[in-house]
Amino acid sequence: MKNLLLITVAFLCLKSYAQKQPFPANVVFANGLMASNKNSQDALNNYNTWKTNFVESCSNGRYRIKFDNPSETVSEGIGYGMLLAVYSADKTLFDGLWLYYKDNVNSNGVMNWKINGCSGINGLNGATDAELDAAFALIVADYQWASAGTINYKNDAKNLIAAIKTHEVEPNTFVLKPGDVFGGSQITNPSYFSPAYYRTFGNFTNDTAFWNSVAAKSYTVINNNLTLNNAVGGLVSDWCMESGAYSSQAAGYNNAGKTYTYDAARTPWRIAVDYVWYGNADAKTYSKKSSDFVRVNLGGSANVKDGYNQNGSLIGQWHNATFVGAFACAAMAGENQAHLDASYTDLNQLNEPNSYFNHTLKTLYSFLLTGNFYLPPTATLSTGDFDIEKSSVTLYPNPSADRFTVNAPQQSTISVISPSGSVIHQQKTTAENTEINLTNQASGLYLIKITNGNKSITKKVVLK
Repeated sequence: MKNLLLITVAFLCLKSYAQKQPFPANVVFANGLMASNKNSQDALNNYNTWKTNFVESCSNGRYRIKFDNPSETVSEGIGYGMLLAVYSADKTLFDGLWLYYKDNVNSNGVMNWKINGCSGINGLNGATDAELDAAFALIVADYQWASAGTINYKNDAKNLIAAIKTHEVEPNTFVLKPGDVFGGSQITNPSYFSPAYYRTFGNFTNDTAFWNSVAAKSYTVINNNLTLNNAVGGLVSDWCMESGAYSSQAAGYNNAGKTYTYDAARTPWRIAVDYVWYGNADAKTYSKKSSDFVRVNLGGSANVKDGYNQNGSLIGQWHNATFVGAFACAAMAGENQAHLDASYTDLNQLNEPNSYFNHTLKTLYSFLLTGNFYLPPTATLSTGDFDIEKSSVTLYPNPSADRFTVNAPQQSTISVISPSGSVIHQQKTTAENTEINLTNQASGLYLIKITNGNKSITKKVVLK
């Protein structure tokens, strides 16, 4: 009987730690191209090298990521590490990184950006890209391992997303601040923009209107920056203002933030994610510009170097993974299979195992390129967590001559009620935006009822 009890306990513990998606996932994205020569073993090899060279164990189950100076750790590295660990189904490492993050938060609930080794603050306050990566990684962790264990990934994700919303998005403008205590309209960092995450945050917290606005603002700032500075392709500047102009507050950064160097280089990767996951048209446009710059202007991935003026003139000298890999990700929307395949090969052949930035980003890029950096199918709150009264449900245009777009949480039921009170159309939402076509209906006042679980909300629309 005692042995049976021990076996039962062991089984329950094993079950609680089982992952939903072992590595490799090998997801085939619905949008864009995937390299015909992709191989998840390449991603796994990169991960194993990264883990060997940059992960260090601290006490009490904590782990840190070694920075350029190996005695230091930056919050960015923790965010990157959490993404890699969760997609690799490496729960021990993921939990240790998240505990390290939480050990080093400031009063706003975000990690101080630089830490000496396993403890000791060396750089105060947050860097927003770290929070974005960590929050999204927690959503994936909730999918991978659920939230019934010692760490409630779902609650921690919601709390961190709330901290980002409160402290790292400028009030009223929806401009992403680069940190919790500075920036906004006067200075922001386009390479931090993660519109695919924002769409997921909105679904996960039933706050789609806010986070969709942050996503839209990202593209506004990027397009402002490209247009105002006559940029070639997708060569955004490292830093800029909301208007797209260069910021006087960036004077202390490389080239005063006016060039496409080691900050901006990550932008094509982050934007490509929004295309392959969500099929966003703005993401496709930007990604194709970036890919075409390499394919047409540079003559291929082999000619990529580590820095450009926005007019496309070269200022860098090194051919490395930070730049090559981000452009390779952009090629997933570039509509040229041969160029994507060549870019994948170029990235895979680069060997910089001891470079924190280059190898970490190479690993992240390779996960996306091989279908192992994916949107979890459960990246939304359960019905039990859903409160439609607090959710933003919008319809537009209103009035309309024929079609209405309903913006509502996924897995809701939309019912169209005619002026006579009968239900003339009903469907389940599979995305945030759902088009309702009333072309063949008579003019008049209609009701649109959106139901989720046992709660509903009704909107009036006018069909002209």
